[in-house]
Amino acid sequence: MTVNRRRFLSASALAGSLLATTATAAAAAPPETAGRGRPRVTTGADRWAADGWRRLRGRRVGVLSNPTGVLADQVHVVDSLVETGIRPVAVFGPEHGFRGSAQAGGSEGDYEDPRTGVPVYDVYGVDTDKFAELLRKADVDTMVFDIADVGARFYTYIWSMYRAMAASARVGASFVVLDRPNPIGGKAYGPMLDPAYSSGVGLKPIVQQHGMTVGELAKFFAAELLPEEGVRLDELEVVTVRGWRRRHLFADTGLLWTPPSPNMPTPETAVVYPGTGLFEGTVFSEGRGTTRPFEIVGAPGVDWRWREEMTAHDLPGVVFRECYFVPTFGKFTGETCGGLQITVTDPHSFDAIRTAVDLIVTAKRLYPDVFGWREDNFIDKLTGSDRFRTMVDAGATTDEIVGSWRAELHEFTRRRQPYLLYR
Repeated sequence: MTVNRRRFLSASALAGSLLATTATAAAAAPPETAGRGRPRVTTGADRWAADGWRRLRGRRVGVLSNPTGVLADQVHVVDSLVETGIRPVAVFGPEHGFRGSAQAGGSEGDYEDPRTGVPVYDVYGVDTDKFAELLRKADVDTMVFDIADVGARFYTYIWSMYRAMAASARVGASFVVLDRPNPIGGKAYGPMLDPAYSSGVGLKPIVQQHGMTVGELAKFFAAELLPEEGVRLDELEVVTVRGWRRRHLFADTGLLWTPPSPNMPTPETAVVYPGTGLFEGTVFSEGRGTTRPFEIVGAPGVDWRWREEMTAHDLPGVVFRECYFVPTFGKFTGETCGGLQITVTDPHSFDAIRTAVDLIVTAKRLYPDVFGWREDNFIDKLTGSDRFRTMVDAGATTDEIVGSWRAELHEFTRRRQPYLLYR
């Protein structure tokens, strides 16, 4: 597998022509989105690229990034740095890898990037000690994070950032976040993580849909969570996004969507993901192996009744279509599944988590011989405790389940307020 990956990356590097983008040109003419004019927002990466990456000159730079770390002209930030004459001493790849070729739960391993020659270290799942060891090995004095998050606690990139921050504090490196918009807006929803259920899909206590940018999360982590581990990050800089507001969704930014992982193909996927991602903790398919992962859910033995009942619930901002599908990988590979396609009609009124709770409560009642939890109770890690699972099993209603986390959601919303950078 390693050989195949390297052959693929090398072939891609040889096949693609190098883009002769210079810092002078970037400063004189801000990049534009292909065919659509200038984006309505400017990312932190584009702001520093337009300045010729001046603030990083003379530094030993490490970069934690993936395919989403691109400028508006679609050049990756690492390639832009190298073209500008600033060669990172190391690149660090999260889940799915630096160049994004690995599936869920996988990464690309350590290798030399064939395009830039920069060493790439796999940091998916590593602890703070190992991350700090890699920073010392590369002699990094400035760590740069540039990854687009999708706004859900169980999306692992924010925890790679947390580990990178803790490791940087350990070795005395400064930390820079090149901020990007939260594609699903700035409002928080859902239950809080119980620290007893800490894992790679939820390392620290935040709510399920945090409603923050990675820059805001970094400030929150540095002030509220790292000190609890006895770690202090002395130098944190967030390069803010210009033009983004908390009410904005990805479509409002004018930016081009780069899939942050193989099963996050569109902005519409991101909107439903904080809710339908919970199906990963069930025996139902979450739509992996279909063309609309997380928007299609179901299992063999599910029929039209699920769609009829969900439609009767008249949930805001969403419609349901009865559908049948055969996953090409993941759960039920090659088997015909019945289920639903979830289409968001009004993302501003749509509540992904409440919708998913209602989907699960209804599926368990309609299909008691089909629906079930994964044997490892992965649902507890996704929701942050065993409360959701035990309430569903006890026959609780959707309103009762959603109401059970109202107080902790209110407290998180209050606690995060000092670290919000956008209105």
